[in-house]
Amino acid sequence: MDESSNTQNRRSRRSHVLMSASIELSGASLPVKLRNLSSDGALVEGDKLPVEGAEVLFRKAELSLVGRIAWVEGKRAGVAFAEPLHADAVLRHIPAPRPRVRPDFRRPGLRTQPLSAADVLFGESWVTRSPLARD
Repeated sequence: MDESSNTQNRRSRRSHVLMSASIELSGASLPVKLRNLSSDGALVEGDKLPVEGAEVLFRKAELSLVGRIAWVEGKRAGVAFAEPLHADAVLRHIPAPRPRVRPDFRRPGLRTQPLSAADVLFGESWVTRSPLARD
């Protein structure tokens, strides 16, 4: 199967995605999930995929490329493009990563406003009182 992380027999870097696409074969369009994309091909997943060696038309939005099914295993298949896809075109079809949310671990209310004079007096009297008198 051609989805290993080994890049020893890869001609181009693959970008992992999960988007919808389609494969056209003899005028019929098959919806597929695009799992990864490179300038040389794509990994797709779907039901009733064409057989290995079938000539297909791969479509993703306005992108349309002639290719052939290089391998099929279960619901996954590799599509080898007839002409290499330019690197800019590959990047155009890959969404930008979402920014990670950084948690804010501040204690609420301590820096928002200064204590009133009454609050300061209460705090000072509470600190100076005997622990038995605090209850």
